[in-house]
Amino acid sequence: MTTPDNWQKSSFSGGGEGNACVELASTPTTIHLRESDTPTTQLTTTPTPLANLLHSIRSGALATPAT
Repeated sequence: MTTPDNWQKSSFSGGGEGNACVELASTPTTIHLRESDTPTTQLTTTPTPLANLLHSIRSGALATPAT
């Protein structure tokens, strides 16, 4: 697998150097996610499963019920 070179930092990470943040990169068929302080560990997926996960998070479908 080729490591992409177009990593983009999350806008929620703040502006300083050294901030731990989520970074995202894409290739024509995959999306890569990593945490900036461990860049060699990557999660690779495709657009559809990632879109489904984000939709579930935004809609509250993954929320833990209150006890």
